[in-house]
Amino acid sequence: MILAVKDGRIAYHKAFGNFNYDTAAPVSVQSVYDMASVTKVCATTLAIMKLYDQGKISLNKKLGDYLPAVKGTNKEKLLIKDILLHQAGLVAFIPFYKEIIDSSGTARADLFSPMESDTFSIKVADSFYMKSDWTDTMFSRILQSPLGILGKYVYSDNDFIFLAKVVEAITGTTLDKYIQTTFYRPMNLATAGFKPTNYMPVKKIAPSEKEPVFRKQLIRGNVHDPGAAMFGGVAGHAGLFSDAYDMAAIMQLLLNGGTYNGKRYLQKETIDLFTAYHNKNSRRGLGFDKPEKDNYKRDEPYPALSASPAAFGHSGFTGTCVWADPKHNLVYVFLSNRLTPDGTNSQLIKMNVRTDILQAFYKAFGL
Repeated sequence: MILAVKDGRIAYHKAFGNFNYDTAAPVSVQSVYDMASVTKVCATTLAIMKLYDQGKISLNKKLGDYLPAVKGTNKEKLLIKDILLHQAGLVAFIPFYKEIIDSSGTARADLFSPMESDTFSIKVADSFYMKSDWTDTMFSRILQSPLGILGKYVYSDNDFIFLAKVVEAITGTTLDKYIQTTFYRPMNLATAGFKPTNYMPVKKIAPSEKEPVFRKQLIRGNVHDPGAAMFGGVAGHAGLFSDAYDMAAIMQLLLNGGTYNGKRYLQKETIDLFTAYHNKNSRRGLGFDKPEKDNYKRDEPYPALSASPAAFGHSGFTGTCVWADPKHNLVYVFLSNRLTPDGTNSQLIKMNVRTDILQAFYKAFGL
């Protein structure tokens, strides 16, 4: 699915193909996708920006100032700013599921059940529930993980797992509830949210991978990322689902300088700060991805050759991306389920599909 907004108006919004190769279920412009790491900007970073606006979080304070659980660990003194920039030294990710499966890839019976109960309350997939207290073990694994070089850019899911915990500690509620009440519901977004089968039929949601290990089923309506699934479908790095329209609305809010339909949600100064470059050694903004600084020299520019240095956005492992370019007043949303049915399919990336389509829009709009 592809959507482009130019000067605040939808210029292009079309869906292509079917949900899967073996069915005739066509994609529509209302179809909902697993946004994967787009969660980092359209949920977690958005929440952090609001708290920054309100003076409830400081970028120069330490993780230990907000999370008592990290005190006494090597994570205590990590700066919020460095975590947002993926330069706090955290490992890229921890494959939590590998610890709870045997050599054949079968989940341990003492940790998983096909039936929901007080003991097994965390839904990881259909008819697949994890033991309720295992998330504490997962968090302890992050606390015990080694730290790399401070200031070195390492793209990390663990950064955003921590940031979601910070949002929870400050607000007293979970990330999904906070972002829903603070942004999505007031903006009248119909599809954006976590755990989508709680509020829409599964047939509206694009399937993702037919997972051969761990859950051993076609993942549909449950988050594809195994770690986010084991956190109950709500995590700072993944778990958000949405259609293209709602993602475009969030990016348009940011492009508008913090307003949407006449209501202010964020201060423009906060948006300008978070979407700017902050390190000579990486292209990242605070939470946001940015164009490569030397795009004009690259054979494969990112996210597109004509993207201005002011542009900001993010991509997702499942085959999604969102971008906004303030210089050209352009919003671009691309949604696909590239992992269906086989997660080894990398043609979308190899063929630069998302990049080429975005560049085609720049050309079509004479930019």
